[in-house]
Amino acid sequence: MATKANSLVTLLLRGYRLYMTRRRWIADEVSGNRAVLTGSHAEHLARVLRARVGQEFDVSTGEEVRLGRIVSVAPERVEFELGDPVAGWDALPVTLALSIFKFDRMEWAIEKCTELGASRIVPVISRRTESHLAAAVSKRVERWRRIARQAAQQCRRAGTPEISGPIKVKDAITLPGNIRIVLSEVETQTSFKDAVQTVRKNNLVLAFGPEGGWVEEELQVFQQAGWTSASLGNTILRAETAAIAALAIAAAEIR
Repeated sequence: MATKANSLVTLLLRGYRLYMTRRRWIADEVSGNRAVLTGSHAEHLARVLRARVGQEFDVSTGEEVRLGRIVSVAPERVEFELGDPVAGWDALPVTLALSIFKFDRMEWAIEKCTELGASRIVPVISRRTESHLAAAVSKRVERWRRIARQAAQQCRRAGTPEISGPIKVKDAITLPGNIRIVLSEVETQTSFKDAVQTVRKNNLVLAFGPEGGWVEEELQVFQQAGWTSASLGNTILRAETAAIAALAIAAAEIR
C-alpha cells in the first residue's frame, strides 16, 4: 500500500514539475519560427527565473501558442525556437467600455476581465468621472497594459486584450459590435441575462458607468445610437463588480 502511495506521489510531483517548467510567455517579437522576449520580460526570465538554453516554455505569438525552446539568453533578450502548437484558449468577442473609476479598483477589474476573456477594454471619460482621474488616465494606460499582459500569461490565454487609450462617451457610442448593451441601474424592463441570450458568435460591446452611474443624458445618447439598456438586478453594484459579473454571464452564453 505504501509503495502504491509513494508511486502516486512521484507521478504527481513529476506532473507538477512539468507544469511549472511550461510557464506561458507572450512574445514581444515574432519572426518565422523564432520568438523573442525583451526588456523587463526577458530580465525576469533570465535573472529571476535563471533561464538557460534548452529550457522549454509555452510561447504565445498573439495568434497561437507554440512550444518554445530557449536558444539564447541575455539580460534583456531571450530568444526561442518555436515548435509545435500547444493548447490555448481564444479571447471572447467582447469589448468592455469601462467608465473610469478609482485606479486601484480599475486595475483589479482589468486583471479579472482579462482572466475572464475580454478581447478589448476601452476606458471612457463620462460625465461623473472624477476630474483628477480624467486628467491622469493617459499616464495609466501603459500600466494597465502591463497588468493585462501579466494576467493573460497567468491564465494561459493565447494573447493579451487590447487596452485602448481613453475616449469620451460621444466616441464610445460608436464602438462597433453586433450587440451593444449599456448597463444601467435605472433599467427596469430588460435584464442583462435576457439581453445576451442571442450573443453566440456575435461581437458584443458592454458599457459600464462610473461611480454614481450614468447621467440621464448619457443614457439617452446610448439609446439614440441603438444600444440596448439592461440591468444586472436590483442590487447596486460597484463598477468593477458589475463589469466582472456581466462578463462572466456573457462568457457562459458564448462558450
